[in-house]
Amino acid sequence: MADDMGFSDIGPYGSEIPTPNLDRLAAEGRRFTQFYNTARCSPTRAALLTGVYPHQAGVGHLNRDLGAPGYRGELAEVTVTLAELLGSAGYTTLMSGKWHVTSPSLTDDRNWPRQRGFDRFYGTLTGGGNFFNPATLILDDTPIQAEGDRYHYTDAISDRAVEFLDDLPTGEAATAPFFLYVAYTAPHWPLHAWPDDVATHVGGYLDGWDVLRERRRQRLIDLGMIDAGWVLSTRDPDAAAWEDGDHTIWEDRRMAVYAAQVEQMDRGIGRILAKVRALGAEANTLVLFLSDNGGSAELISPDSRNPVFPTETRDGRPIRLGNVPEILPGDEDTYQSYGVAWANASNTPFRRFKHWVHEGGIATPLIVSWPTGIASRGELEQTPAHVIDLLPTIAEATGTTYPARRNGVATIPLEGESLIPVFEGGAMMPDRPLYWEHEGNRAIRRGRWKLVAPYQGEWELYDLQVDRTETSDLAAQRPAIAAELSGLWESWAARVGVVPWQDVRPR
Repeated sequence: MADDMGFSDIGPYGSEIPTPNLDRLAAEGRRFTQFYNTARCSPTRAALLTGVYPHQAGVGHLNRDLGAPGYRGELAEVTVTLAELLGSAGYTTLMSGKWHVTSPSLTDDRNWPRQRGFDRFYGTLTGGGNFFNPATLILDDTPIQAEGDRYHYTDAISDRAVEFLDDLPTGEAATAPFFLYVAYTAPHWPLHAWPDDVATHVGGYLDGWDVLRERRRQRLIDLGMIDAGWVLSTRDPDAAAWEDGDHTIWEDRRMAVYAAQVEQMDRGIGRILAKVRALGAEANTLVLFLSDNGGSAELISPDSRNPVFPTETRDGRPIRLGNVPEILPGDEDTYQSYGVAWANASNTPFRRFKHWVHEGGIATPLIVSWPTGIASRGELEQTPAHVIDLLPTIAEATGTTYPARRNGVATIPLEGESLIPVFEGGAMMPDRPLYWEHEGNRAIRRGRWKLVAPYQGEWELYDLQVDRTETSDLAAQRPAIAAELSGLWESWAARVGVVPWQDVRPR
């Protein structure tokens, strides 16, 4: 899983960023064109791990308690994680990377990975942070510190994943199955990458974000990922035209570092997949790659305050915090994000970003590779699907049964559906509704129709078959459809524990 990566940020989905390992994975598997996450880090991880909607899992926002059952910031006791499910079936369960579905407290471990089914864990409890010195770093159940002059969290996540695979039984015992969950924090801010990697991209973005959006859209059309009839969404109103902007050297550098982060992640994925091949397990290993939300327009100002923001580097230099054009990002003593305009480009051809439930916030790549389970290779899959579908899919693929009880407590029924029929050439029910709510942003999709609204905004209705970029609101022309879908959304929200955002939002 990538972090804060947009729909068009990898080669198989139209990007100019070199991602040869994901390219190979896509060529050997299948790419979903209409797969969805939940618009934010913690909720997507909760839904992936449990197969239910985030509010049902207790993680309707982030990993802090907002005072309502659906917003506790902790995985609920009534949920079963993928690791618990597969561990009960004899799988060795391994995780490397970002957890982010429990409190970041280093003293309360009841919902840490090892307490939720993983045999081994290396990673962080909290969300994005310093790549050279990540906060809340844990090995199994022990807090640790980053070590070594060449430490970078993206590389460390890949290294530990490979090490965990190295530690699997060999010889006759090598038939024991494994589950590996790799959760990168790349390319989430801050913009931290190795200088040599950044240098290969510097100068590559001087044509600007408007040209980049057009180029990516055309590649997506050429790949068959999007319809040529879908117009490119208008540049976000908070983003200036490239030719009207200042600081082009700094802007080019921001996107160059972001590209380096994506490329570095792809390199690590390649090493992990090479280890799977070396184990002789490639043919019968199901591999899935996706992102937790769309590209992020979050800004970092010089006066930003966050407990996980460091004040100095490991060697004692002060960290220059904030998106300051006079400071080129990338090194350990900087702390920046890439901003609205580049995030808009990451989410090409869609509009909006992480946090929102318009397509730019929730549309993600999904690459699925399983040589013995998917006969066709390199094809596109048009079936709409959701991250809640991954646990049921893995359960069916592995022949495991979702339990009725966990630790003596009745479990919540699954919301997702298995994608195995899709892998086998069939299709799921085309009109099943899919739902979203995050920070008061809300949406429902059923078949070709999507009803969506920003927080405290009016419902908008789009026919995604002809307008997936959400440029022509049909709510006034099709009031009956809008009313029916809004009624379904209200019933769902009441059932899963959605609370009006103004009643729970942090003050």
